[in-house]
Amino acid sequence: MVDAARTRSTALPGVGTRCDLDTESGQHLSVVVHFDGRRTIGFHDPRDDDSCRDTVVLGPQEAAALAQVLAPDSLRSLRQQVEIDLVTERIPVSKHSPYAGRQLADTQARTRTGASIVAVLRRTGAHPSPTPDFRFAIGDVLVVVGTREGVNAVSTLIAGG
Repeated sequence: MVDAARTRSTALPGVGTRCDLDTESGQHLSVVVHFDGRRTIGFHDPRDDDSCRDTVVLGPQEAAALAQVLAPDSLRSLRQQVEIDLVTERIPVSKHSPYAGRQLADTQARTRTGASIVAVLRRTGAHPSPTPDFRFAIGDVLVVVGTREGVNAVSTLIAGG
């Protein structure tokens, strides 16, 4: 098991999450998990975290294949536990949206669609886990998680259809 003191995660607003690992041999690597499913593996100079020696970009299938090689039993267990295919999608709030300027609670998105608005991306930063009184603005991008049907329904709802 990996020592938690040698691993850490950092949120990267608008990008995803960076997970860092310092190995027992003194090497430092990071994996950036992008919102679109890509993974970027970075190899750093252990004396300078900002100095990245090289990177490898993996698509979702490549990342899954690497995970299968690194931890075959845990990935198999995870696949057996997940029965529903969840998707994550970014949905913009346009000037034509009936919810521009209104609160998240007004959408009743989870009740109406079964999908959840888990974050709102705004030029000024990310707003994870928005509360029901969070007010949408034109140009916001909603991060929605749910079944394909549920996410499509939120998209239609936010668009005003």
